[in-house]
Amino acid sequence: MDTTNAARSSSQHSGAQSSAGQSVAASGQYLTLRLGSEEYAIDILRVQEIRSYEEPTRMVNAPSYIKGVVNLRGVIVPIVDLRMKLNLEKVEYNEFTVVIILNVRGTVIGAVVDSVSDVVTLSAQAIKPAPQFEAAIDARFITGLANVGERMLIVMNMDALMSNAEMGMLSSSLG
Repeated sequence: MDTTNAARSSSQHSGAQSSAGQSVAASGQYLTLRLGSEEYAIDILRVQEIRSYEEPTRMVNAPSYIKGVVNLRGVIVPIVDLRMKLNLEKVEYNEFTVVIILNVRGTVIGAVVDSVSDVVTLSAQAIKPAPQFEAAIDARFITGLANVGERMLIVMNMDALMSNAEMGMLSSSLG
């Protein structure tokens, strides 16, 4: 059993929405990743696998943050550069650059990040609301902030960040 499946079976998540519609952090396990000098955390239940970066096939008319698509065991997966999506400075990809394959509301999508660090367990009480101000990263993409030892983690709302509407993709559901 790999660590992702172990996390799925052992983690108790109870995601919620506040009355204001903002997402409330759930207790559970989070994958930590790095974009530049900042560390982010994403719900491990969204993670399908982690792969080394390979150049995707470029798509015409795709937004600039969509690097292209890859064929992952018969599934065409769009690859999103999270740095570009979050309006962070661009860097050259290196041997630590990875693609996190996510399943967001039934859509499989890949996120290019500088590196992944570890898996941490966070209680809902440990995740504090992020201050709201004009910033490069849209506030609806941030669930909150959490301290783990000396580290400050920015807990991301991947459902909002990687939704079909946010990615400019049409739903692939058959009607």
